[in-house]
Amino acid sequence: MSEHATLERRRQAIYGWLLLSPALVLLSAFAFYPSIATLWTSLFSRGTRRKPVEYVGLENYTDLFADPTFWLVVKNNLIYAGVTIPVSMGIALAMALWANGKIRARGFVRTAYFTPTVLPMIAAANLWLFFYTPGLGVLDQIGSLFGLPSVNWLGQPETALWAIIIVTIWKEAGFFMIFYLAALQTIPEDLKEAADIEGASRWTYTRRIVLPLLMPTTVFIAVNALINSVKLIDHLFILTKGGPSDASKLLLYYIWEMAFAFFDAPSAAAMTIMVIVVLAIVAAIKFSYLDKRTHYQ
Repeated sequence: MSEHATLERRRQAIYGWLLLSPALVLLSAFAFYPSIATLWTSLFSRGTRRKPVEYVGLENYTDLFADPTFWLVVKNNLIYAGVTIPVSMGIALAMALWANGKIRARGFVRTAYFTPTVLPMIAAANLWLFFYTPGLGVLDQIGSLFGLPSVNWLGQPETALWAIIIVTIWKEAGFFMIFYLAALQTIPEDLKEAADIEGASRWTYTRRIVLPLLMPTTVFIAVNALINSVKLIDHLFILTKGGPSDASKLLLYYIWEMAFAFFDAPSAAAMTIMVIVVLAIVAAIKFSYLDKRTHYQ
């Protein structure tokens, strides 16, 4: 290899690293280093004045697995994710199909669907307090018209988590609708015309053409919805604070509670690492399996 070719190759390598450096710096500062520091913290005990910090290995993880509250929180999060993800995605798809059609006041319909998304999380939670407040809330006021008793939606274990789920679906469905609506507008019109010529019904066209073409968007939304399902904390601060009796407590709120209320940073770090591992497994499945079975134009 000539000296000129070597210099050109080196120059291209330097140019490539310069292009990558901004993203690399940001990822190192806000992703790689915090993850490594969290893993390191999870391997040590909680220090006190009488008992200094010491290396305990995987003891924090084994303690979490033996903690019944941890498993209750995991169960709550699984229920929360198992309901909010498919329901919000289904509603978002239905709204997008409706808003993409030739209907009157289409712009107003799209705006109405998207409005909950632009509300701050704290504002949305305070808004729903007017629905859930016993005796004074909108739900109880409507129920009283039919002679139904007052219900403390946020104050009893049977309904607290479901009340949070409803708020999340209301908040996220409009956000996911935007992605579906953008994807629908990329589908060529000649596909609909060809389906009409062949005599395909609207349901057949949607099932055999629209839904397969929306699969990349569906996978993207599903991954984002899964991430959202493990990072909810704002609504819990306002609505339930994880109660009653931990019935509505989710993972991120429990991590915050362990770190800043109980001052047990190693246990919080151990839970954080487990969440990262689960999300990494989901990402690996997405890139290695779902992407291969997804139709991309």
